[in-house]
Amino acid sequence: MSAHGEIRLERGDITRVPVHAIVNASNARMIPGGGVSGAIHSAGGPSIAAEAREVIAHRGPLEPGEAAATGGGRLSARHVIHALGPVWHGGRGGEPEALASAYRNCVRAADELGDASIAFPSISTGIFGYPIELAAPVALRAVRDALDAALSVREVRFVLYDDATYRAYERALSEM
Repeated sequence: MSAHGEIRLERGDITRVPVHAIVNASNARMIPGGGVSGAIHSAGGPSIAAEAREVIAHRGPLEPGEAAATGGGRLSARHVIHALGPVWHGGRGGEPEALASAYRNCVRAADELGDASIAFPSISTGIFGYPIELAAPVALRAVRDALDAALSVREVRFVLYDDATYRAYERALSEM
């Protein structure tokens, strides 16, 4: 799929995937929330939130499209990369650009950390309301492009929680 790495889709629990970094679909302050964020913080333990507070104290809250890394706590992943995707407002408020930026910045962060593999959830398609069928092609193109520039990252997994999300990503991948 990419000149420099592989992109795979799978169904499952992102907290259990054997990769170097997992992506947390985060809020601006990187604090535990619901959905993917709650699952990652719960599985990884309190050290992730403690590190996140230090990151925010140093750099300030994330803006849509930005990402910042912490350790993985009790997860098998070495790192958690917290990405803030955009809230969907109909697509005319820069949402596709911010979403693509979030994915690219995650790959860049993993690459800077020397991670060879990274797992993504579907960012912004839960409570932030981004339509999955519009988000999937943006996500896959952004990751493909970022992977082409990466030096360390060679494997990207999209770990998708339900059948509808998986099917949307599968369609988008087949059309690339």
